[in-house]
Amino acid sequence: MIETGEVIAFFDRLALQWDEDMIRDDAIIASILDRAGVAAGKRVLDVACGTGVLIPDYLARGVEAVTGIDISPKMAALAREKFPQEKVRILCGDAEETDFGEAFDCVVVYNAFPHFPDPERLIARLASLLKPGGTLTVAHGMSREKIDAHHRGTASRVSNGLMPAEELAAIFAGHLTVTAVVSDDRMYQVAGKRLEA
Repeated sequence: MIETGEVIAFFDRLALQWDEDMIRDDAIIASILDRAGVAAGKRVLDVACGTGVLIPDYLARGVEAVTGIDISPKMAALAREKFPQEKVRILCGDAEETDFGEAFDCVVVYNAFPHFPDPERLIARLASLLKPGGTLTVAHGMSREKIDAHHRGTASRVSNGLMPAEELAAIFAGHLTVTAVVSDDRMYQVAGKRLEA
């Protein structure tokens, strides 16, 4: 079982070098955000936002507002420093327990899902934060195999491994209408939409 304290300590240690170690593929990120419904006028919740890796992408799409949350105080502090814009709010806390005071059009978990101890509980909570018609997405900018190989090293104590996309889609289906299931040698994504009221 993943210990929250270990996760916080692990990511606090990595925070200062996070951006320079980041590998990103703009085309993959664009396709992830397309399926996530991130577009002009939307309100986005970025769960486990880290240093705010995707915040420039959200802003470039003209979103109305971004709320980022990370359990690592050092990650959240860096994101806050980097993005002082009025439409960006960065919180430090546990996404499963935080009262955000609003619902969101898009909830995105990018490159972070294996670090949550209880996938079913997380998906239930995040689905409940969506506005009617809103989209939840869990995605990685590399294949499931590469993510798991990466986490076998120093991250093994803070990662559950990445479940097969079909298995995650089955969890989504208990709460949302599944709209995308992608797992190939380039990326991983499951997305689901909350039905209109």
